[in-house]
Amino acid sequence: MTENATFSPGTGKDTPELPEVLSVLPLRNSVLFPGSIIPIDVGRPKSVRLIEEAIAKERPIIGIVTQRDARIEEPGDDDVFEIGCAARILKVIKLAKDNYSVILQGVVRIRLEGFVADEPFLQARVAELADVVVDEIECDALMLNIKETAKRLIALVPDLPREAAALLDSVTDPGQVADLVISNLDVEIPEKQDVLSANNVQERLRKVLTLLTRQLEILKVRERINSQVQEEMGHSQREYVLRQQLKAIKGELGEIDDDGGDVEEFQRKIAEAKMPEEVEKVARKQLDRLKAMQPSSAEFTVTRTYLEWLTDLPWSIQTEDQLDIGTVRDVLNEDHYDLEKVKKRILEYMAVLKLNASKKGPILCLLGPPGVGKTSLGKSIARAIGRKFVRISLGGVRDEAEIRGHRRTYVGSLPGRIIQGIKRAGTNNPVIVLDEIDKLGHDFRGDPGSALLEVLDPEQNHTFSDHYLEVPFDLSRVMFIATSNYIDPIPPALKDRLEILRLPGYTRQEKLAIAKRFLVPKQIGEHGLEAAGVELAFTDEGLLEVIDSYTHEAGVRNLERELSAIIRGVAVKVVEGELVGEVTIGVAEVREYLGPQKHLPEVADRTAEPGVATGLAWTPVGGEIMFVEATRMPGKGGLMLTGQLGDVMKESAQAAMSYVKSHLAELEIEPSAIESHDIHVHVPAGAIPKDGPSAGVAMFSAIASLLTGTCVRPDVAMTGEITLRGLVLPVGGIKEKMLAAHRAGIKRIILPERNEKDVVDVPEEIRQELEIIYVKNVLEVFEHVLVRPEEGDEGAGEPESAS
Repeated sequence: MTENATFSPGTGKDTPELPEVLSVLPLRNSVLFPGSIIPIDVGRPKSVRLIEEAIAKERPIIGIVTQRDARIEEPGDDDVFEIGCAARILKVIKLAKDNYSVILQGVVRIRLEGFVADEPFLQARVAELADVVVDEIECDALMLNIKETAKRLIALVPDLPREAAALLDSVTDPGQVADLVISNLDVEIPEKQDVLSANNVQERLRKVLTLLTRQLEILKVRERINSQVQEEMGHSQREYVLRQQLKAIKGELGEIDDDGGDVEEFQRKIAEAKMPEEVEKVARKQLDRLKAMQPSSAEFTVTRTYLEWLTDLPWSIQTEDQLDIGTVRDVLNEDHYDLEKVKKRILEYMAVLKLNASKKGPILCLLGPPGVGKTSLGKSIARAIGRKFVRISLGGVRDEAEIRGHRRTYVGSLPGRIIQGIKRAGTNNPVIVLDEIDKLGHDFRGDPGSALLEVLDPEQNHTFSDHYLEVPFDLSRVMFIATSNYIDPIPPALKDRLEILRLPGYTRQEKLAIAKRFLVPKQIGEHGLEAAGVELAFTDEGLLEVIDSYTHEAGVRNLERELSAIIRGVAVKVVEGELVGEVTIGVAEVREYLGPQKHLPEVADRTAEPGVATGLAWTPVGGEIMFVEATRMPGKGGLMLTGQLGDVMKESAQAAMSYVKSHLAELEIEPSAIESHDIHVHVPAGAIPKDGPSAGVAMFSAIASLLTGTCVRPDVAMTGEITLRGLVLPVGGIKEKMLAAHRAGIKRIILPERNEKDVVDVPEEIRQELEIIYVKNVLEVFEHVLVRPEEGDEGAGEPESAS
């Protein structure tokens, strides 16, 4: 029995006259009986309106029925039982807005004859169900039986108050006794509803007696089980106390404190790990040490942690490679646009691995500017070949222990990042991306770059030893992929172990294709425009406007950021109702959302003055055109250099000046033009540091143009290192420089002859629009770039239409 309802005997005898139509309040998980007094919480809108109207119009009598399914929020005609109970509202307490606590008193059974309204709440015609007594003697006998059984049940439930038995004795009407017992009996709602529906008193008493007897038997069985459990618990507690005493005695004697649970667990893990024989020998030796230690000692925790690392590492667990070349190619093409060289190298590795499964993994280094997809390409490779992916960021790492781990003698020691990554992956052949390998530092704590030498050497890493583990771990199955923005900071010994794959950056058309295929759909999905029913589309002109005027990079990270800014602006207008349906973003919309242009298009300087040449430069964010200016002033033949130039670039200018001085006759320059003048060479954008030898040809052209009084063709750009003998040496970054020249409207490019092989990497459509001239000597440059003023007038005008 439970205490969920109180009882007011005799309530059914002083029933007020019921109106023909009652407001009906459905209950979810409760059945109200005549004579019962129960509190309920009212929160559903219809129920709240019913209570408020009953209070306002002083209608204390309402109909209470039970829902067939408690999950229904708005019950209708067929969702409630036909038999219910008329109830008197005794008290209403307002808990919060639209939330009341109502105390109800059951009055009499009713039958719903038919609903007359469902708004603002349910209303129905009702008929009173009077009790029917056929055999009073049988009723009295059943009543006595119920009272006796109920008292026995009360005795088995210690939480019930003893006044419950006295309340039973005070009720003399058989029907009320049945209602009193069933209202406090812990049975299912359908069983209570079955009793409520029985207006035949004998039938009602029999049903209640059956339920009461079943409840009594359940309590007896529970009592018997509790007694057995308590008896068994007594034995267990006694055994536990004895074991604790035994442990204390062993501790006093200094004997082995066998922490059996840990030992058995470690024995199982060592057996399951399938370690190499050498490692398993070390693990079992440490386990024996653990048995001999006191749990309270500091060494116990150190040894236990060490054993956890040894047993948790995936010594024999590896994922199976997906060696379907077609599938790998599809995954790589799905995730990344272009990057054909890298994809070709991955497919080659997969083909070799399919032919020779024992082939050691390559050590690839993806070299390129930020935002071209180096790190995400590593993740794509892992997905393509079905391996786990781990990223280890090396930017700013200065401690060798970050790679090799700390020795166990240090407090809080841990394995290095490589072993931690292996454990995190859960397999011994993941794809591990060593991100920003060029950002490694070194100080008094050691050189992490040197610590990577063993990790990245395929001939050594099968026995890689971490300082913490002090046992060899085979890294030869791991596929390492390093990423770097620059190649110069990588130590030569480390660079020798890497296979460099260059990602030079994307052309304008490649960026357009990436934006259409990857970036725009991704950003539209992330900003929820599809869910809002908005079809957003960018025109090619709009995307090219973002690429040309709002981004200045080799990758696409800023491009994605700017596209996100546009879509956020669209989202604001969608939420405010200004935009619906199809939305197209063109050039005007791009400027509206992004504001003034951040980067004006690079256009070659159209000046006709002698002394100005257009060079080509490589930067970490791609290629750029660079102007070299030279002027002269009265002096003694000196050379002044400005523009925040590095040492190498200053030396290039001095070499160019020396070559001009030593070849005055070939260049048709009067000696007096140099002897009585100082030359000032300046490279604009003075706030930006510049260095490198590739501006030598441009500096020679600017000085020669100045001294000969001729102009450099405005549609020509050049690059190349020069020597004192006038040779033009090859330089790097040819693809980036040619792309920059094309963007700036350049029509002719001067390249070192030995760079002809690098032009293959430049897209065909770019090569078709540029005239490429290869030179071996700077005098050849002189022939192709300098033009007399009368010739220059015509030549200078040509590029205007292409700018």
